[in-house]
Amino acid sequence: MTFSMRPTYQDARLAGLVDKLRAYLDGELADYERERGISPATRLTRADLEPVWQRSRALGFYGIHLPEEHGGQNLTYTELAALKEEIGASGRVLGHSVLGDMGGPLRAGDILRHATEHQLNTYFLPVVRGERACCFSLTETDAGSDVHSMRTSAVRDGDDYLLSGHKVFSSAGPFADFAIVVARMAETGEQVGDKPQFSAFLVDLDSPGCRVTDGATPMSGEHIESDIILDNCRVPASNLLGEEGKGMRIALGRVTVNRLLHCPTALGATRRALDLTLNRTRTRKVAGGRPLLALQAIQHKVADMATEFYAARSMTYAALAALDRGEDVRTEAFMCKLFVAESAFRILDEAVQIHGKEGLTQGNEIEFLFRKIRMFRILTGTSEIQRNGIAHGLASLG
Repeated sequence: MTFSMRPTYQDARLAGLVDKLRAYLDGELADYERERGISPATRLTRADLEPVWQRSRALGFYGIHLPEEHGGQNLTYTELAALKEEIGASGRVLGHSVLGDMGGPLRAGDILRHATEHQLNTYFLPVVRGERACCFSLTETDAGSDVHSMRTSAVRDGDDYLLSGHKVFSSAGPFADFAIVVARMAETGEQVGDKPQFSAFLVDLDSPGCRVTDGATPMSGEHIESDIILDNCRVPASNLLGEEGKGMRIALGRVTVNRLLHCPTALGATRRALDLTLNRTRTRKVAGGRPLLALQAIQHKVADMATEFYAARSMTYAALAALDRGEDVRTEAFMCKLFVAESAFRILDEAVQIHGKEGLTQGNEIEFLFRKIRMFRILTGTSEIQRNGIAHGLASLG
């Protein structure tokens, strides 16, 4: 893998998909955002997103990673990552809705394989078609990295379950029709010894006893989070996802793949920042009319930025290739998440420095990307959690 600000691919199918995606992102989708005045701080509505879901579906991108029987092209993880990187590098605000990250098939992830026929037909296949949207509700105020501390409870009541609790940071919650909720089984015999048991449920967000409220606005300024408050919310037993007591396994079983697949999006955003920075160093004049890039101090900065980006990208795609071969990449996924997050932050910090006051100004793309990338060091597992996972993996080597 050689260094490039606009990667090319030897595989004909992937090259064609990337070209088609770039054309959509830079053309039709860019026009759509401009016509609607959409910015990262826009409070998006379902009316903003549904046309993107449907158009992306018509172009073959929405759910493209899925098997052919679900309308996808059965992409490899490497192919999917390349598309996610292009979306991150495009600077499109609505890029998260093209492949289905925002409430779509990518949000559901590998959970589809745990669904019954009823659940597929009622919940997940409409998501794949861009007709419904979902969110994933795991995190609570006092149960972030330590998800086993969650207090949201579920108790069996005849043919139903009663769920009570308060979930936070449910991404796509403002647009979702239903949530995949993980809850602790109440202490009524569903525990094995003193080990808590967790189950996963499909919860219609318009159910009695369920409220969706505005979540905290993250430092990126995006309005894409919700709190989901459950108060004896009655959920049919047919909406139990997988087996009772196996909900945490379902929730965390997708983590290694998701951890790796978050990296290309961050890499794309970092590539975008590096591209904007290189352009500024070529066009910004300093004393004597020379470009900023003529200064050795700036040359060294961009050299380090490009080198870190190349290293982060190379290790990510190496791990994805191993995943495609069926290898166990749990430790490598921790490594990639850690290195990509920390490297991307250092690159963005230098990008702000090179942009000067403009890099500090709200409304400037570099300023937004800095805030967005800073979040990546915490979201989907903090850097400290990644280091714990790496250390555990190294210890198991013996």
